[in-house]
Amino acid sequence: MRPNTVVLLVAVTCTLNAHVARGQSITTEGSITAGTSSDEVSAVATQLRAFGEVPDHIRYYVETAWATSSDDNSDAFGAAYPYRDRVQVIEAYGERMFLPGGTVVGARAGRYRTPFGISSGSDHAYTGFLRAPLIRYDGYFALSNNFLEHGADLLVGVPRFTVEASLGAPADVGSAVRRSGLDSVVRLQSVFGPAIVGVSHIRTLPYQPASFAFGHTDFTGIDVRWMRDGVQFRGEWITGRPFNGTTTDGWYADVMVHRVAMGPVTAVARVEQLDYDTTTGLALHTKRQTIGARIRLFEGLSAQVNVLHHKGQLDQYRQATIDVGVTYSVRHR
Repeated sequence: MRPNTVVLLVAVTCTLNAHVARGQSITTEGSITAGTSSDEVSAVATQLRAFGEVPDHIRYYVETAWATSSDDNSDAFGAAYPYRDRVQVIEAYGERMFLPGGTVVGARAGRYRTPFGISSGSDHAYTGFLRAPLIRYDGYFALSNNFLEHGADLLVGVPRFTVEASLGAPADVGSAVRRSGLDSVVRLQSVFGPAIVGVSHIRTLPYQPASFAFGHTDFTGIDVRWMRDGVQFRGEWITGRPFNGTTTDGWYADVMVHRVAMGPVTAVARVEQLDYDTTTGLALHTKRQTIGARIRLFEGLSAQVNVLHHKGQLDQYRQATIDVGVTYSVRHR
């Protein structure tokens, strides 16, 4: 094990057992994940989170991560964290929610994930899928789960319909790091019984070099989530351009099933597609299907297994791949 891994694991242990200061609430979580893939990729990662509330009902959230992979060009195990072999602050923000007269008003400031579509870390980080959707991985001419903002976010509406606007500067942590500048995200979300439907738009700067990637990055997306009786369906569709003279369209749809009769097993499946085209004729067209499971072995320890089938122009991957990961998590209040 590398020295910086040992240092971080010691820090996680010490923090989880630290004395909680009076006058504020704090919950700390730590997790360690290791995985291997038949694509000849191995990876290890640790995350540490602290969250709670300080006086005046201000909630805070801080998350750091360290991860390394034997192949930086693979998206294996890249569900929500970058594998850059150094400790990085992922999120660090404060937020406050108000409920005046039956309406909802929320404000957030600091460093947070770009609020486009299904974007939170808990939506993607080892929920049973070990890879991010194609439309949400660094380098595929679309979005990235490693996009972060330094800025402010305002949410207004009523419980069943909200409008959210974020204004800030890129603070990305993956290999797709956008150029410095002002970017904006607008998101509308509505609740229909067991379903949540959202529409998002982002205008930002490209992460490709300025020598050939001119103009802005503009994407519009629709996302849907539906849950009932231990079954959750969700998906996203996006369309737009990473820079002038290009277009990217893509989507994914997945399902997670956990019924009482399944015991410790949660079954998962995903289908997805990505299409990138340019006016010069260069293109990337690819599809992928995933089936797998998340298995709770005992308290705090779980295993994830994914079987993937690739088709198209992701030449760095074998047509059929098996990913296996193990995660151990602890929480302290």
